[in-house]
Amino acid sequence: MEAFDAFIVIFASGIRLAVPLIFACLAGLWSERSGIVDVGLEGKLLTGAFAAAAAATFTGSAWLGLCSGVTVTVLMSLIHGYASIDQRANQIVSGVAVNMVADGATALIGNAWWGQGGRTPQLPDSALFNSIQLPGAYTLHDTPIIGPIYERLISGHDLITYLAFLLAPATYWVLYKTRFGLRLRAVGENPAAVDTAGISVRGLRYGGVLICGVLVGFGGTYLSIAQAAYFQPHMSAGKGFIALAALVFAKWRPLPALATCLLFGFLDALSIRLQGTILPVIGSVPVQAIQALPYILTVILLAGFIGKAIPPKASGIPYVKER
Repeated sequence: MEAFDAFIVIFASGIRLAVPLIFACLAGLWSERSGIVDVGLEGKLLTGAFAAAAAATFTGSAWLGLCSGVTVTVLMSLIHGYASIDQRANQIVSGVAVNMVADGATALIGNAWWGQGGRTPQLPDSALFNSIQLPGAYTLHDTPIIGPIYERLISGHDLITYLAFLLAPATYWVLYKTRFGLRLRAVGENPAAVDTAGISVRGLRYGGVLICGVLVGFGGTYLSIAQAAYFQPHMSAGKGFIALAALVFAKWRPLPALATCLLFGFLDALSIRLQGTILPVIGSVPVQAIQALPYILTVILLAGFIGKAIPPKASGIPYVKER
């Protein structure tokens, strides 16, 4: 029973750690399905987290923090979209520029405003998205197996977490069951054919970029005013890049993307659990090696188990309208 309780604790922690990955991964999926590669997810997560925490600090409202975080990431997505779609710039370079600007600007502005090395003040509970207890969670507390699963895994999460899990099937439905989704996928595969049909390639690609900005804004907001109660520089800690890896691992499909992000979240939670423990035969493992475990396993999984992953054919290729 102790092993089961430990598993519940680790998996519940993994769910919380996977939420920003889910938002960033699905954000990248929308962008890349429209033909725009976005390696700037890391920077957008960071700016979304900063804007949300800053707004929540000044206003004391989690909802205004969410609006602020999403607004800033949408603006950054529009900048990336303008460079990639209208100016036909190299999309990788544009994404890297977003990451560099976000990393420096958030630390610089945060330090100028609060003078704590870029860290915001601790936020009160009223400015956070707090956990929600679902009906019956306390009633089933003493029920073997079912009780702990319902109370700790299903119940007890915040609103943004539940939204993340609804987002994957919603993304699947829109992409594969609606006209907009069909056109978006088509513009990522063959934009010339879409243009010939009289549909705006530019409009569809901007649509994918805008949806990407909204979703990654939710992920950044979660980092600072749901998972934590503050912003600190570099708090995204490579999650945007892991989300890109998860997207490749899932082969640009929404439901496998959700499963892959949960796997990475579980590995992250497991690495935290293993810190300070003495493993059989191996003995004491340095903390740095344990912290690197999720990233090492990410590389191993991508290298050894993914198989052939084929991105959308027009992904990363600027479209030039034929005269």
